[in-house]
Amino acid sequence: MRPGVRLGVDVGRARVGVAVCDRDGLLATPVVSHPRGKDDEGAFRGLIEEYSPVEIVVGLPLSLAGTDTPSTADAREFAHWLTTLGGPPVRLVDERMSTVSAQRGLHQAGRNTRTSRAVIDQAAAVIILQNALDFERSAGRPAGTAVAPDEGL
Repeated sequence: MRPGVRLGVDVGRARVGVAVCDRDGLLATPVVSHPRGKDDEGAFRGLIEEYSPVEIVVGLPLSLAGTDTPSTADAREFAHWLTTLGGPPVRLVDERMSTVSAQRGLHQAGRNTRTSRAVIDQAAAVIILQNALDFERSAGRPAGTAVAPDEGL
């Protein structure tokens, strides 16, 4: 397992959920749900400066069959945009069912979807990051695929 803090990102149309893990890569915790398009650059530069991550893990929403969904291109574009900030490397990881799992967990904790929308984004980011950490720990290699800074959109 590579040491270092990582950020997990759940890209949504209205909000971007962010999670962070400890330096040992053991546990992901929620950080913030950022309103999409509201000074994204300032917000993510601030997160990169505050946490000094070695990597950013962005959830890639695929269908259950593993094919692209309407949100897949959006996540790819956002991941590519993150590479332009001059921060750490960015990886795209399969996030199938992360939002559904987050909603289910919050519902079981007594929270309803309407009052928990912002929290759901953070919870989904936690699931994305935790799954990536668990994969790396068991497989001995990073989850997902690296996003090249010069990849076309």
